[in-house]
Amino acid sequence: MIDQCPGQDRRHLKVEIINCPHCGYSVEIFSDEIQISCPKCRNLVSRDRLPSCVDWCKAARECIGEKMLKQLKIHDLTRA
Repeated sequence: MIDQCPGQDRRHLKVEIINCPHCGYSVEIFSDEIQISCPKCRNLVSRDRLPSCVDWCKAARECIGEKMLKQLKIHDLTRA
């Protein structure tokens, strides 16, 4: 029996390097993060989010929590 979504298992996190669009600094962002502050210029750096189960699953709110769900929705609105 699985206690949580496999996508939330921290053992499977992946890191990605993204260049800050504001200053060019190489920023590390983990697969469970949508956006972070650039350590150099403090501007927000976002990576493109691919569609996931959060977009269609009725249990998304219970699975990832209200805070993360709101972050995802805000991120989608700012990218539109």
